[in-house]
Amino acid sequence: MNCPWCDFAAQPRALHAHLGERHSDAVVATAEQGNARYEITCPQCGERYQHVVRKGRRDPAFLTEFEREIQLVALDMLVNHLLAEHEVAETGD
Repeated sequence: MNCPWCDFAAQPRALHAHLGERHSDAVVATAEQGNARYEITCPQCGERYQHVVRKGRRDPAFLTEFEREIQLVALDMLVNHLLAEHEVAETGD
């Protein structure tokens, strides 16, 4: 698979790790009106995925404390989206 932001190419698991290391800033986490959520937008088609973080309602520091884990979950959703919705070339490595 090819990274949607740069020329990195690898199998899905390695791409996910790359996204977490290099492009985690693509994940936006917000807490508004007692609703914590994260979202990510596909750079290829513009489709946006967002999800409410239920534990974030009870603990305002949750988004900060678990920022890395939240980013990895969102990036996993992006990898799944790329596999399902875009004809991406998988490398044989």
